[in-house]
Amino acid sequence: MGLMQQHHDTASAALELWGGYECTVNRVRDTWYDQTICSGHEKRLSDLELFAGLGMRSLRYPALWERMSPGDPSECDFSWTDERMAELRRLGINPIVTLCHHGSGPRHTNLLEGSFATGLATHAGRVARRYPWIRDWTPVNEVLTTARFSALYGYWYPHTTDERLFWIALLNEVDATRLSMRAIRQVNPHARLIQTDDLGYCHATAPLQREADFQNERRWMGWDLLCGKVVPGHALWDRLEAFGLGDRLRTIADDPCPPDILGINHYLSSERLLDHRVELYPHRSLADKEIGHCAGIPYVDIDAVRHMAEPPLGLPTLLRQAWQRYGIPIAVTECHNGATRDEQVRWFVEVWQAAQELRSSGMDLRAVTAWALLGSFDWNRMVTRFSGHYEPGVFDVRGGDVRPTLMARVLQRLGQGQPVHAAPLATEGWWRRARTGPSKKRYGMDPADRIVDGPQPLLIVGDDGPLTHLAWRACETRGLHYIRQEGDLQECLQTLQPWAVLDTRDREGLAGPRRREPDAHGARSSVAATCARQGVPCAVFTSAFGPGLAAEALSLRGVLVARTGPVFVPWDAGSAPARWLDRLDCGEAIELEGHAPWHAVYGPDLLDGVLDLLLDGVEGGINFVPRERCTSLELAQHLAEVAGRPLERVALRAGAAAASPGDSDIHHRPSFMPPNETTLERFVRERRLARSEGELAVHRKEDEVRMEDAS
Repeated sequence: MGLMQQHHDTASAALELWGGYECTVNRVRDTWYDQTICSGHEKRLSDLELFAGLGMRSLRYPALWERMSPGDPSECDFSWTDERMAELRRLGINPIVTLCHHGSGPRHTNLLEGSFATGLATHAGRVARRYPWIRDWTPVNEVLTTARFSALYGYWYPHTTDERLFWIALLNEVDATRLSMRAIRQVNPHARLIQTDDLGYCHATAPLQREADFQNERRWMGWDLLCGKVVPGHALWDRLEAFGLGDRLRTIADDPCPPDILGINHYLSSERLLDHRVELYPHRSLADKEIGHCAGIPYVDIDAVRHMAEPPLGLPTLLRQAWQRYGIPIAVTECHNGATRDEQVRWFVEVWQAAQELRSSGMDLRAVTAWALLGSFDWNRMVTRFSGHYEPGVFDVRGGDVRPTLMARVLQRLGQGQPVHAAPLATEGWWRRARTGPSKKRYGMDPADRIVDGPQPLLIVGDDGPLTHLAWRACETRGLHYIRQEGDLQECLQTLQPWAVLDTRDREGLAGPRRREPDAHGARSSVAATCARQGVPCAVFTSAFGPGLAAEALSLRGVLVARTGPVFVPWDAGSAPARWLDRLDCGEAIELEGHAPWHAVYGPDLLDGVLDLLLDGVEGGINFVPRERCTSLELAQHLAEVAGRPLERVALRAGAAAASPGDSDIHHRPSFMPPNETTLERFVRERRLARSEGELAVHRKEDEVRMEDAS
């Protein structure tokens, strides 16, 4: 078949839905972080059937060197992989096998050793002989990104920060890919290389433009090397030859291994901005805290989509750049947004629609991959240490069960070629709203302003308390269309046809004094009961540390009961965390009793979590309590650490006895709140904003920045 005919047949086929779960095994000093163990997939073969139920055609899947041959290089344990490859064949899913995913190999080697390339090739040959039917391979995931973070930035093993060593690590990964594909093709001559890497773009203020130009050339180097493009005359040839690497470049160029499919991994924060005006970004996210230096100029490296006046290039433009540069078939091999559920849906659907448009224009774009099917752990701190931060993906594994999220329903429809109808899609993603400004008319409406042909709203049954105001704020910042309930509830349900009801009346004093004033809504359980009778999902709040008032709602179909603790917010200067932070920021010390257990939860986190589960269609009792048991003293000490204040400023009051946080049955059940460290990071940022600029300055929750997003 000729190339033009082959391209025509590919273009006429439907865009494929691929998937992948976060399978990274990376080493930090002498500790390995294994996402397969963290997610529980290590022990759940049944996950594969759930993946198949999404309608995906191919699945990025690991046969990782570090996991199969962790010790003796001559031994390889196939038992885990055998079971899963057999199941994938039974389910009719094509595996795209990864042999090294953000790792540096087993203990006896690393990215800077020549044994890395030969050792991985030996492993590749073993795996190929075991599974000769496998067609698609990614020997080393994200070669450029892994080399940067392991050998240039020092985050991962071998923790070097030297440019020459970075290039050596990259060349070793490229050699490992070439030798691995040679070994694989000796078994299966039709084997395909699907080479993945992050594709972003670096923007800069004028003093840093030269550095940005260099980084924009460097981003192509993994693919350029494999395609044999790095020869004299290449933009970076002289730079590498000056490091004494010219002979290695010639060897690679003489025996290239071009990808059969270019795998593009792209995130909202893949495009970066280098800005020398460091003082403009006091509230930047944890992953962007580090200050770099270039030619003596300090700068911050931050996500362009949030901080540039003009919109960044965007994924369609970047995909066109790759297509024009290589002319190789393309797949988007990672698509994920570490954010609230609505923003996850908006991002994936936007990428899917853009891919379809690019295919229609003539680009050979094969698939879009739903990444992090089981979510991911501690990517907000670049997997450099374990704190237990989890961001759900297409499935949510908190609590030990694998629960489909709203994303699962969206993917099923996309994979079947059907239109997607989901409440979040009535509004654009934050990355677009940030430039056009929110439309209050579109988000929050009085019932009289209801647009008959508009999107289905969320109906909020509220009072004048903090929980209700938090709900309004959360919907506004997330772009969720809502209506404040007035009058008879049953009539509202019939007239407005909301996708769900959120009852935020605070009759237990969760967020301040109890609200006892009479209203037209009746008892809390009557709202839940009315919704259950009408078949409308509903969420209510109740205390996790007492009898609560929502016991009846636990037995009602379609009702989510959020069991939580006392609620604090960043703009309440009277809350204990706000008082502590304000005093610490003023250089003052604080003294606390040591015996009080800490049960309070951060209001913005609570509302985000409840809205996410409401969108997912979760029902029953769900715990929203602090993930870790601690005392108020321990929490204040952790707050000082997160805020960058001296720990010695937090002390036990004279005469007070230090004590255990105690034990409660509630802490033996899974909690859907973030770990304390994540909550405190958000609270510190938002409290300082509220204190300096007022309540309205507190922005949406920052999207989690993945490691490969940074330049």
